[in-house]
Amino acid sequence: MTSFADLGLSDTLLKSIKACGYENPTPIQEKSIPIILMGRDVLGSAQTGTGKTASFTLPMIDILDAGRAKARLPRSLILTPTRELAAQVSESFNQFSQNHGLTKALLIGGVSFGEQDALLDRGVDVLIATPGRLLDHLERGKVLLRDVKILVIDEADRMLDMGFIPDVEKITKLLPKIRQTLFFSATLNKTIYKISENFVINPKIIEISPEFTTADTVEQFVCHTTPRKKHDTLRQLITSENVANAFIFCNRKRDIATLKTSLNKNGMDAECLHGDMSQSARNAALTRFKNNEVKLLVASDVAARGIDIAGLSHVFNFDVPSNPEDYVHRIGRTGRAGNLGKAFSLVANDDDKSAINAIEKLIGKTIPSVDSGNTGKTTSKKPNKSAESTTNAEPASTAENSATEKSPTENSIAKNVTQDTARTDAKPSPRRKKPTRYEGERDAPPDCSGSSFKETEHTPAFLLNQTA
Repeated sequence: MTSFADLGLSDTLLKSIKACGYENPTPIQEKSIPIILMGRDVLGSAQTGTGKTASFTLPMIDILDAGRAKARLPRSLILTPTRELAAQVSESFNQFSQNHGLTKALLIGGVSFGEQDALLDRGVDVLIATPGRLLDHLERGKVLLRDVKILVIDEADRMLDMGFIPDVEKITKLLPKIRQTLFFSATLNKTIYKISENFVINPKIIEISPEFTTADTVEQFVCHTTPRKKHDTLRQLITSENVANAFIFCNRKRDIATLKTSLNKNGMDAECLHGDMSQSARNAALTRFKNNEVKLLVASDVAARGIDIAGLSHVFNFDVPSNPEDYVHRIGRTGRAGNLGKAFSLVANDDDKSAINAIEKLIGKTIPSVDSGNTGKTTSKKPNKSAESTTNAEPASTAENSATEKSPTENSIAKNVTQDTARTDAKPSPRRKKPTRYEGERDAPPDCSGSSFKETEHTPAFLLNQTA
């Protein structure tokens, strides 16, 4: 088995890796690190949770440690789509560079410019930034990128989804043309290949897993419910699964606070995380979750990328994602680094069923169904139309059984109504003939609301001989 020592990393860096508890490289690290140390551009892809971050931070540290900065200008730039992912990369850099004298600055939104300006004024070796905040600093004249030797574009597919590619293109125009570019994405498709042509030159393509696959370490299930019972079903799953810690994903931000309140009212500690929260509030929520002060984090897709929680046991899709690719990234939060995890998706309506079908088509496997009250009992197939029709037919048969307990007259009336409905469906009924009018019979009164013949002043024909 390949070790980190076989990849060409320095002894100093190997000590840091060992101190962090890592023993053997993952496939993406094993293939990427030697190529990056050679100075070649890389176009890399691997499924979420396979160590892409370390695959570029480790060789970058050795490359930067071997050179010197000019006039305190940054020599490396790492661009990420979200604040959380940028913070994750920053944390990883701190761990691996603990025995090196390298400095870095984290440039993300939601934080005052003052602290970031102070770091930039002192000079840093590495910039880790989101595109928007970096452009803010560039417009203010606080950053010069003319000495950047290594550019990393992380989670490029997410950059595309969030509309950041034009910002990235603006930034790269300010970089030296002669540089090393590392372009990483969770997926590689025709669109990503086309975009990468604007950034990399003759790259080494490293693709570890097929497109849109899920890790084998994650057990996946769907749980059928109704919109009104979704909250109850989720709580039953959490209780029956004995959850250690879990992400719960919602599609809409307004539903996150509602779900968090519902969980708290039922004695379940939960925090929320979404894009409308201030950076300090988001950091506080993540810190509480990482420190096991709360075991449930209700989040939007902002948390589906880049957040690495050690030993996350479960992921719950309270709302099935409309984009099948988001499903892959959501459940990729668990089952990381060889650990086992479980992912449950609540299916409450026809839209959810359609979304699950699209997800199954994307990942190439059928997701088994599970009962919220007994998660150990699964079925390989989801309810189909014939099963639904059988279920819908049961109340009808029950109604027929109850009809036998009614009077013969009521049963006759019900039978006639059913027969008339069937005739109507088959063909239109013929026009009915006018009733025969008997001699001496009076016209029907305009109002027949009376309770006796006398009140209505109307005598039926069959009584005429008796009253004459």
